[in-house]
Amino acid sequence: MLHARTRLSSPDGLEAEGPDRKQAILLAAERLFAQHGYHAVSIRHIAEAAGVPLALVGYHYGPKHELFHAIFAHWNTTIEQRLARLSVARQAPRSRRLTEVIRAFVEPVLALRASEEGESYALLVARELLYSSAEADRALREFFDPLAHAFIDALNEVMPKASRAEVTWCYQFALGALLHHLSDVRAPRLARRPGMRSGPGTTSMLISFIVGGIRAALHAPRASSPSSNPSHKIRRPA
Repeated sequence: MLHARTRLSSPDGLEAEGPDRKQAILLAAERLFAQHGYHAVSIRHIAEAAGVPLALVGYHYGPKHELFHAIFAHWNTTIEQRLARLSVARQAPRSRRLTEVIRAFVEPVLALRASEEGESYALLVARELLYSSAEADRALREFFDPLAHAFIDALNEVMPKASRAEVTWCYQFALGALLHHLSDVRAPRLARRPGMRSGPGTTSMLISFIVGGIRAALHAPRASSPSSNPSHKIRRPA
């Protein structure tokens, strides 16, 4: 639920045109924040991109930080859908459960990124939630922390011998891989294939990569560091 906003008085004749213009403001803000970052975008930029009077932005959403927050509130149904998908994954056979949990983590986000409507939001999440601004932290705590706790709980069920701290690190590593893949434009250049695009095959690779990484991290024996093992000797190259 959104917090109370400080609204400006409605300019004459503008309130009657509210719904379409209100949505236009939200979409313009989402696109600009995704492209340029929260701090580089002003209310004036948003009004111009939405094609509305400057005062109408404040009337509908209040100050900029409330407009930023409203974007995440608008898309909260996608988080609910991911939680529903996770609930199904947690009932999968144990041999498949880790893969199904990671599929529930990855696939809805990439499907959102592939849709015209959700592309800007997916890029906004990938960009802004990596930064520790007060605005991003508020969205993280309210919308994404409960989602994270649910996935960490599910991973801990699959890996019961691991500590919650270890599972949390694995979740963060998985999140990093997913967010990077969402925003990456460098892979085609590195592959020397300018027309290369991600698709179902790339999604399967990402899921396998995350699943393999979690299994390796949580099943591998803890290696002793050189400083903690007195019998360890550094070998000099011949």
